[in-house]
Amino acid sequence: MGSFSIWHWLIVLVIVVLVFGTKKLKNIGSDLGGAVKGFKDGVKDGGAAPADPSQQVAANKAADPNTVDVEAKSKS
Repeated sequence: MGSFSIWHWLIVLVIVVLVFGTKKLKNIGSDLGGAVKGFKDGVKDGGAAPADPSQQVAANKAADPNTVDVEAKSKS
């Protein structure tokens, strides 16, 4: 009752392939691989971010002209 044997895993694999199909599984695999690669690149570039969060916010504001500064608005 402990772990599953190789036959159990093969049956599960066959059922998954029958349900999803090989094309959809290939797309899921490539999407997952791209996400992992993007995560690794983000972690690698993580040291390049400014240490001060206010600098990062100021950089983001300059990049997007549609950003509204909440502190600049006053209630009337």
